[in-house]
Amino acid sequence: MKKIMVTGALGQIGSELVAKLRKEYGSDNILATDIRHISSSVTENGPFDILDVTDGEKMHQLAKNFQADTMIHMAALLSATAEAKPLLAWNLNMGGLVNALEASRELGMQFFTPSSIGAFGPSTPKKNTPQDTLQRPTTMYGVNKVSGELLCDYYFQKFGVDTRGVRFPGLISNETLPGGGTTDYAVDIYYKALEDGAYTSYIAKGTYMDMMYMPDALQAIVDLMEADPTKLIHRNAFNVTAMSFEPEQIAASIRKEIPSFKMNYEVDPVRQAIADSWPDNIDATAAKEEWGFTYKYDLDAMTKDMLLTLKNKKTAGSL
Repeated sequence: MKKIMVTGALGQIGSELVAKLRKEYGSDNILATDIRHISSSVTENGPFDILDVTDGEKMHQLAKNFQADTMIHMAALLSATAEAKPLLAWNLNMGGLVNALEASRELGMQFFTPSSIGAFGPSTPKKNTPQDTLQRPTTMYGVNKVSGELLCDYYFQKFGVDTRGVRFPGLISNETLPGGGTTDYAVDIYYKALEDGAYTSYIAKGTYMDMMYMPDALQAIVDLMEADPTKLIHRNAFNVTAMSFEPEQIAASIRKEIPSFKMNYEVDPVRQAIADSWPDNIDATAAKEEWGFTYKYDLDAMTKDMLLTLKNKKTAGSL
């Protein structure tokens, strides 16, 4: 990767990914795009353009003018939002993906887009979910992700586009606020732990979901994109994960740092139903074997770093 165009650059992953890419490849070599402009490091510390990803012609022109050799397509509606607005989710998630793949085909760009554990469904094996397994999701977000995985495979097999991707678990960030995902409770809980000393979870006790701390997720993207293509058997939708926990376990981890922390429950049936359809934990063996996937943070290491970072921000007045 030398000249990289990122869509959805102001989103949950995109905003932090752009910062990492600019640090590693140089600010002038990363074109950030999003449907809106807000004053932030993404828009001010390097090239930025307004882009609605459903506008394929503009996407192609921006990539061509920038002379991009890599497209990292992050623009999408997340799971809970997609379930509330299914038609919008289909038009944005799938329409934007087709446009990004077409621009990559026409301009010879390397291509990355993330899939998700949402691509699995209630009939998928819930324990140690294999890389290759039954995928029959029951949410619009999941349908989008399965369709996207297949579409990326098609563009590689049919047109030779160098498509790559991972199935992300829930991502926990100390930079970006929750953005409409089912796993967002595992982000919000840290903010509430510092602000209120308590949290009301919309996910029920005993509901296990795979998670990953954002620094590990960002490194996984870079590592996969830099990997030797001859060693990639799966190419798209690699299972990646760092930890699997249920609400009581993250609460217990927080209590190691804030002993008085209290957890309450008020289950949201919509997000709970989505969570129940996902695996408890997934098998990342293929990613480890094919491109050396690894991670740094387990639950307690992430909790320490999250609380310390957020506490420092609060002291500095930036939280």
